[in-house]
Amino acid sequence: MLEIVLASQNKGKLVEIQSFFKSFKVRFIPQEKFSIPSVEETGMTFVENAIIKARHAMKYLNLPVLADDSGLTVLALNSAPGVFSSRYAGDYATDIDRMQKILRELEKAKNPDRTANFHCVLALMTSAKDPAPFICHGIWEGEIANEPKGENGFGYDPIFYVPTYRCTAAELNFKEKNVINHRGQALRNLLVILKSKLYPI
Repeated sequence: MLEIVLASQNKGKLVEIQSFFKSFKVRFIPQEKFSIPSVEETGMTFVENAIIKARHAMKYLNLPVLADDSGLTVLALNSAPGVFSSRYAGDYATDIDRMQKILRELEKAKNPDRTANFHCVLALMTSAKDPAPFICHGIWEGEIANEPKGENGFGYDPIFYVPTYRCTAAELNFKEKNVINHRGQALRNLLVILKSKLYPI
């Protein structure tokens, strides 16, 4: 069984990743099990932040580390919130607060285009001095809905409308989401990397 530490405090991400790999011999352990302190995400791109989180966690571990940096970009808001997605409405804001801010900003925007993309960047490291971590990037195209709908998922899922399914991301089940969403795309790339490195999964 391959064990990988997930460098994230986000329980929703852990659930999605574990769901994707449930048929494989790999177990993801949240970094909180090792009392690893959080690190400031100072990068200006999803790739930079994923590497920062992975490299930080590797300082405390002798296990492979997977870091996930994800976010939402909205065309009419000049690609905001982007890397600030989790802090868009303040450090202590809830998912509802962040969604409501997006909807308010779109009401004020001169551009009526509600096109939006979810991004997921995964960084896999096997040692603290790893000069070239494996990077996987997934993009999910959609739109911002007029109001939140759905109870599944987390984050901005209730306002992320998926035209091909005619519903929001929060109205899809895990199986459906893993087929089409940004994290599922990145995880499929990760699976190829793990298999190519002859991990027994």
